[in-house]
Amino acid sequence: MNKKNIVEAIHQKVGFSKRETAAIVDAGLELVKTALAKGEPVMISAFGKFSVHERKARRGRNPQTGETTTIAARRVVTFKASRVLKERINEAHRDRHTRKAVFQDR
Repeated sequence: MNKKNIVEAIHQKVGFSKRETAAIVDAGLELVKTALAKGEPVMISAFGKFSVHERKARRGRNPQTGETTTIAARRVVTFKASRVLKERINEAHRDRHTRKAVFQDR
């Protein structure tokens, strides 16, 4: 799923014009990006938490040449799924495997 699909799905559910829906989605994503750029975590209830972590500089290796280099320290975004999201994903996974098992028995 990409941003275009998200805009389309929200447009279908809410009924705003596609232009208004796209502006709302863009504004929401911009808020998330701004908060993360400041180092603030973003928690979306029943979905998960985005947060920024510092990664230390480390040694790496160029796989083509074998040459060792230093990978610079950097900030990375991590995502931790909420319990609700994890349960929903696993429920869908279980349902899919249950249906396969039922049809294989026939």
